[in-house]
Amino acid sequence: MPQRRLPDATEAQAGTFDVRLAQDPRDLLAAKRLRYRVFVEELGAHAPQADHGARLEQDEFDPHFNHLVLIDRRRDPALLDHVVGVYRLLPCDRARALGRYYSDSEYDLSVLTGSGRRIMELGRSCVDPAFRRGPAMFLLWNGLADYVLRNGIEVMFGVASFHGTDAAAHAEALSWLHYHHLAPPELRVRARAAQFQRMDLIAPDALDARRAMAAMPALIRAYLRLGGFVGEGAFVDRGFNTVDICMIMDTKTMSARHLEFYTRKSARTGYADSGDAD
Repeated sequence: MPQRRLPDATEAQAGTFDVRLAQDPRDLLAAKRLRYRVFVEELGAHAPQADHGARLEQDEFDPHFNHLVLIDRRRDPALLDHVVGVYRLLPCDRARALGRYYSDSEYDLSVLTGSGRRIMELGRSCVDPAFRRGPAMFLLWNGLADYVLRNGIEVMFGVASFHGTDAAAHAEALSWLHYHHLAPPELRVRARAAQFQRMDLIAPDALDARRAMAAMPALIRAYLRLGGFVGEGAFVDRGFNTVDICMIMDTKTMSARHLEFYTRKSARTGYADSGDAD
């Protein structure tokens, strides 16, 4: 497949990064430190299992996930600030060994787990604020694409978030997702009843497409551009100070353009399958 060429300045910046699975405890600690800066300090998550003294956002799922990390080679790993982007990845074989997915507490995933297809949960995606306007997310997604191809993943899913727990503040975006991007029945997970939040908060004919898309977080817009769907209902996560939706991406139904973008490999990513963090 033809590779998408980065602009010269972006290409030069990309040369300072590696994308790989976390290799050692320093990588994992640095990933947790980045998550703390973004989710706790920037976005106000309560994160009940965080180590606030050490500034680490963590939970009991971390040892079971693979951690895809974006490394800034200019930074000293001893200072635990060399990880500037991260994704948590839980392929179905690891989830079976664990006995559940992280999203099980928010969504009924039975349509996915019973599908017989190779599925993978994505989560805790974040990028250091200093790198959000550069190639960081592009590089992370290239690394994620390699992981998906190597492991034969067919369906990816995971919660994506709107900041704050007031669903009414996100009514237009949530309604647009419900009416225009609802997953087909065979992939349509449903938010659990305890914190179920309807997404059809505004009538379809009262929605403005441009305004709705502008109100969505950048990551959700990016998933939609890849042909992503959403599950039924949102979930109000008070512990993380978010309104969550479940994004689902089926590689089988991605358009040729979306699939070409997603599965494009780039030598610039420096991705290496370097084993588990644990």
